[in-house]
Amino acid sequence: MRRTVLFAAMALMGFINMGTAQDASSSDGGSPWQFRLRGIVVTPDESADIEAIGGDASISTAFVPELDISYFFDENWSLELILATTKHDVEAVGTLVGDIDLGHVWLLPPTLTGQYHFTGGDFVPYVGAGLNLTLFYGVDEGPVADDVDYDTAVGYALQGGFDFMLNDKWFLNVDVKKLFLNTDATVNATTALGATVVADVDINPWIFGFGVGVKL
Repeated sequence: MRRTVLFAAMALMGFINMGTAQDASSSDGGSPWQFRLRGIVVTPDESADIEAIGGDASISTAFVPELDISYFFDENWSLELILATTKHDVEAVGTLVGDIDLGHVWLLPPTLTGQYHFTGGDFVPYVGAGLNLTLFYGVDEGPVADDVDYDTAVGYALQGGFDFMLNDKWFLNVDVKKLFLNTDATVNATTALGATVVADVDINPWIFGFGVGVKL
């Protein structure tokens, strides 16, 4: 896992350095930088393989703001860094010992996507794909477990959406992303169950966003 995280971090830094090294400009000859502020709905498409006690995972939906920073190499190709953090309630359901409240956890999932924009008018669709690095923090283990630990996760991201230009600078944005996100969760339930349980959890959230953007 450490090697995977290091590789992902190096890839992210390489993409960013490649972008800043380019003498790129937007289609109107201005700055290559573009910013979006979205409101997003993060809906996990979760499943889990829980050892010993069986069952599945239930992870709550989150509503949060998201900041996106884009760098354009030309009018069609860009890189976008997606920044947000979300809080999710977690529960193990249908286990041999019933449903278990596992409290909540915060996710910090910076995501870098390469995008292609279909230009030619005020309506500008785009598609993208990239890498996601998810950090878990602020864990509250809930009333049953003594401790819950989530492994840092590296995965892939797919993206699609469109910008609608209001003028040469400001635009509206609609965006959909799918993250392929897996983590191992270690639940120390020694006090309640006399055991530590490991679960292989697929979170795989859909992210639906709407917001505004500006070209600098």
